[in-house]
Amino acid sequence: MTLRNQVQLIAYPDRMGTNLAELYDIVDRHFSKAIGGIHILPPYPSNADGGFSPLTHKEIDPKYGSWADVEKISARFDLCLDLTLNHISDESEEFKDFVARGYDSEYADLFVHVDQLGPISADDLARIHIRKEKEPFREVVFADGSRGRVWCTFTEHQIDLNFSSPKTYALMEDYIKFLTARGVKLFRLDAFGYTTKKIGTSCFLVEPDVYDILKWIDGVARENGADTLPEVHDHASFQYAIALHGMHPYGFALAPLLLFSLLDANSTYLKQWLRMCPRNQLTVLDTHDGICIPDVEGVLPKDKIQAVIDNVSQRSADPILRRSAANVHSVGAIYQLTCTYYDALKRNDDAYIAARAIQFFAPGIPQVYYVGLLAGSNDLELMEKTGELRDINRHAYSADDVAAAVKTPVVKRLLKLMEFRSSYPAFDGVFHLMYSNESSVAMCWRHGELRCELFVDLNFKKATISYVDEKSKRWLSMRC
Repeated sequence: MTLRNQVQLIAYPDRMGTNLAELYDIVDRHFSKAIGGIHILPPYPSNADGGFSPLTHKEIDPKYGSWADVEKISARFDLCLDLTLNHISDESEEFKDFVARGYDSEYADLFVHVDQLGPISADDLARIHIRKEKEPFREVVFADGSRGRVWCTFTEHQIDLNFSSPKTYALMEDYIKFLTARGVKLFRLDAFGYTTKKIGTSCFLVEPDVYDILKWIDGVARENGADTLPEVHDHASFQYAIALHGMHPYGFALAPLLLFSLLDANSTYLKQWLRMCPRNQLTVLDTHDGICIPDVEGVLPKDKIQAVIDNVSQRSADPILRRSAANVHSVGAIYQLTCTYYDALKRNDDAYIAARAIQFFAPGIPQVYYVGLLAGSNDLELMEKTGELRDINRHAYSADDVAAAVKTPVVKRLLKLMEFRSSYPAFDGVFHLMYSNESSVAMCWRHGELRCELFVDLNFKKATISYVDEKSKRWLSMRC
């Protein structure tokens, strides 16, 4: 199975239109020439974390629609859905049965039983990579009044799965077969880095265990006609490792790297990354999460990373920080910047289009988040209403809102660029980085007699594409 080498849209099932049927109609009306795939963020029944606490992967939340709506999308576009590897909802049938029956439940082995792991010292806790302001465990009160503890990395509603148990692998295989039968071509493997529980380690991306799990999941997906996209935010070397294991890595480093390049008019580090980044990656500038910083460590020097953080923080919510399980109030380093990409670039249309042009010419398949597609600005009202910092970049657009946004000059320019990237055949060829000075970047793609080049002046934020016309074979150019 080969994914179409065209731009993919990342969208919630209910934030560009109110449901899946409206999402399809909006894409059909405005974006069908611009994209070849859609990543629909979790449409499953869920009780926490914006859909990432699924009760099951075999149902669609009725408020979004039905599997018929999903299959209508997958019949026309490459469909990506999330496969949440690390956890399942505490309202799932499996966990509710465990609470009712205790360790006699047929599902008991699905969960990580903390009290069976042996002593956990303060030093052990200090090593554990966590995502909330407390140790990653939750007490369970069983129906008979007895108690136990399970591993719980994220919210209290998201119960970690036990990848030492065959039952967990059987559950994942069942999900994969069900979803591919409904047209899924790409699985985003959510939170896979937390699946490795080994006391005395960080319990995050523990090697080689994590690749054993990933390769098994990838093998089942491939047997059923789908690719995998493991999602992890950490040092860029993990993305290279994922690529070497034959899976699609994320080009997460590109987002902060481009911010630095455009804000500082310096292409040095961008070009170093372009020379060596995985060619089978999927690139993003914005997602439902923030602009993640760990991914660019080792790509940008520390002082340059701090410069980006300081610059963007002036226009965004408070940064999200890393924490330690032994000291939950530690601030550590910055984990995410919460900001729309358009606002991060000071709502400068030329800078924003230049960033997208570089993304589209970089190796890999580009993804565009729905807020970025519409050049959205920070939704401070939503963020303050929910108390979730990342909601600053999760605005809900009605069909009328989308219709108005596509008429704005910056979105018109972006759609023209996306249509070129999704249709010009040279992108199926070979990528080359061309010579340019330190305040510009030049790239090209060659495929047979067809060729397209991008030149971006980082000082003036101007992007120009030159290309061989398919019919006339003339050399043409267009300002992005």
